[in-house]
Amino acid sequence: MLNRAALSLEQAPPISVPLRFFLTAPLFLLGAGLLLLAYGPEALASRWSPVTLALTHLLTLGFLGMIMWGAMMQMLPVLAGSPVPAVLGASGVSHLLLGGGVVALVVGFLLGSPLALSLALGALAAGVGLFFLVVALALWRAPAANATITAMRYALLGLLLTALLGGLLLGRLIHPFGALDSLRLTNLHLAWGLLVWVGILVLGVAYQVVPMFQLTPEYPPWMKRLLSHLLFILVLLWSPLYLFGGNRLAALPIVLAGLVYTLFALTTLRLQGRRKRRLPDITLDFWRLGMGLLLLALPAWGLGLLYEGWLLLPGVVVLGFALSVVNGMLYKIVPFLSWFHLQHRKLSLLGGGGPRVPNMKDFIGGWTLDWQFYLHLAALAMLLLAVTGWRDGAYPAGFFLSLSALMLWYNLFKAVRRFYQVRSELEQAIPG
Repeated sequence: MLNRAALSLEQAPPISVPLRFFLTAPLFLLGAGLLLLAYGPEALASRWSPVTLALTHLLTLGFLGMIMWGAMMQMLPVLAGSPVPAVLGASGVSHLLLGGGVVALVVGFLLGSPLALSLALGALAAGVGLFFLVVALALWRAPAANATITAMRYALLGLLLTALLGGLLLGRLIHPFGALDSLRLTNLHLAWGLLVWVGILVLGVAYQVVPMFQLTPEYPPWMKRLLSHLLFILVLLWSPLYLFGGNRLAALPIVLAGLVYTLFALTTLRLQGRRKRRLPDITLDFWRLGMGLLLLALPAWGLGLLYEGWLLLPGVVVLGFALSVVNGMLYKIVPFLSWFHLQHRKLSLLGGGGPRVPNMKDFIGGWTLDWQFYLHLAALAMLLLAVTGWRDGAYPAGFFLSLSALMLWYNLFKAVRRFYQVRSELEQAIPG
């Protein structure tokens, strides 16, 4: 079990740093749902449809990107004892650049506007560059590297390569140049984004949050020590083989990476089956759904190769895994941060006395969590049907995804509102 005393909680940045990212992220999820409602089957017509590209980047850059940037800025100082430089300014500016860049990118895709795409390229390049610089400095200064810090280092490199490939593709869309195959560049962009940036970061965070919040045994030491290295090396080996070779042997490293993620999913489910607290927990349902989808990722990739009409299936499965796990993480991380910051403030202002600080479950709880999970599950089910034959399933998928996003935002807003109410009570209790 993770010992909270081993965390450098005094190094944590102000709670406004992660919250600005966490509260913005569901708005991009809502945008994705509304896009599905507006365009229906056209949003899932092909990988190259402008609407599909807009939808994909709302989910990846908008929703997942926002949450993962906020989580890294919060967790790095706590886990590594190495604060992010100028965290308030860096988080504020990078948040605006990421959000504005995603909006411009979506507008550019939908309208075919070179101006909007150029604005998106500039904003996202600046945002990723700033985020990479400050986080890389914090990681470089870290006095020691545990499994999560190692995973963050690989994930950050994955983000950089994903951004460089994405920038190259976007630049060629604005002003065509170069002779490289756009399909292969796109697949490299996807692999580095999903398998390294998203996937390895989820692994690293899971090593901490699964034992700590779900009261499970620790992940096996050998797994924490090897998996991030192995996944990064496999994608690194695959990249030149695929880009310049393209023969069947090039698929071997990706298949092995898929097997590594399968092992991680099975181990996580096994640990969750041995958890000490057997009470129902909707956040655990998000994780189990995510792990189930991760188990389906390799078979889905094979089916996508076999059936031309199922080309989008692997992407939906992998995105479903990431969306589910990140959603479950939010419902644990936000209450914990709220509780911790209030406890720290109570101790510093009142020496431990004064108004009671709510428990973690008091910040987010009740039927809205259950219903948001059911809406999320329904949205994923409709998306899977939509990319495997029932094209009109895009409409109910958009409806359920929109409602799920609204309810997620409401649940997070409720926790934030509760935090500021209690903080105000603590300040009012200071002796005159």
